[in-house]
Amino acid sequence: MKLNLANKLTVFRILLVPIMVIIPYLGLKGEYLGIPITMLIMEAIFIIASITDKLDGYIARSRSEITTFGKFLDPLADKILVLAAMILLVEAKKIPAWIPVIILAREFIVSGYRLIAAEKGGEVIAASIFGKIKTVTQMIALILIFIDNNCFFEFANGSLSGYSLILNILSSTILLISVGATVFSGYDYLKNGKDLFKD
Repeated sequence: MKLNLANKLTVFRILLVPIMVIIPYLGLKGEYLGIPITMLIMEAIFIIASITDKLDGYIARSRSEITTFGKFLDPLADKILVLAAMILLVEAKKIPAWIPVIILAREFIVSGYRLIAAEKGGEVIAASIFGKIKTVTQMIALILIFIDNNCFFEFANGSLSGYSLILNILSSTILLISVGATVFSGYDYLKNGKDLFKD
């Protein structure tokens, strides 16, 4: 199968994930501006992957090259990227495990709904405003957390000040907003697709 440019970018995004996952195990030492080199490299990889997410969709639409393969792989690549980043941050003790658990549960629910909708020939419900907020806030929060040397909501302890305080408030709050949007977008799918379960 010959891949168009948009699909190649999607595949490239997936290939970046194992590279990002390997970085913490390379034993890299040193810091830059007080941020561990390991986190900066993972941050750079995540940003590049996030850019390809926007770029492949734009290219596919502008060139009228939307394919079934792209429709399948693009959202899958996004989920793999976000969940991989979150698991790495859980391992680094930067965020609590319940956050990726909620994200994963929502994705299973939505995927199950879509399978049933496809089987019954039903119309797939378009992403709600909560789904769009979820996507944007997840990306922004993760980018901030990679360079935040403190844990989720550590500012609540009153131990931070200055730049560290501002960054921790921003990263923690935006991540919490993304979790809320995740829950509401999952609820929207269930509410709008309730007719699928009538039998």
